Amino acid sequence: MSDSVNVVKQCSDGAPEEFPAPIGKLLGLKLLQAENGMAVVEFIADERHANPAGTLHGGVLCDIADAAMGFAYYTTLAADESLTTLELKINFLRPVWKATLRAKARVIRAGRFVGFVECDVVDEHERLVARASSTCMTLRGQLAEGRRLPNELTGQITRQLDRVF
Repeated sequence: MSDSVNVVKQCSDGAPEEFPAPIGKLLGLKLLQAENGMAVVEFIADERHANPAGTLHGGVLCDIADAAMGFAYYTTLAADESLTTLELKINFLRPVWKATLRAKARVIRAGRFVGFVECDVVDEHERLVARASSTCMTLRGQLAEGRRLPNELTGQITRQLDRVF
């Protein structure tokens, strides 16, 4: 288990909560599951998230996939490390109007400096809605300063992770 997982595992109540970042709170994301190199984020799509054509806006799909992939990669890092996204790609495979979506991210490779993460976004019937991938860079030392999760967010993540571990 990575040092970051040990850091976020210090307290618990086991209940999923809002995703611990402002954009996640705005969208109502829930972190359902996480373990070393994997994360699942849930999102309830409705008409508030529609594009001009009436279907779910592609940027929202990017947000939920990015949140899951970022957290999956975060779980592979040491306590004093952080990350940044170098590249993100997404394929939209099925239109969505109203649905409960889950972004299921998994780290494919976590190298010393660069990692690769994939994410499938599925609906409540497990139909593939979108597939995303991300290249992440691990930040250490001065590069990681100011980019780590604040302690109050780490506590929120801890409560979410404890039921998995």
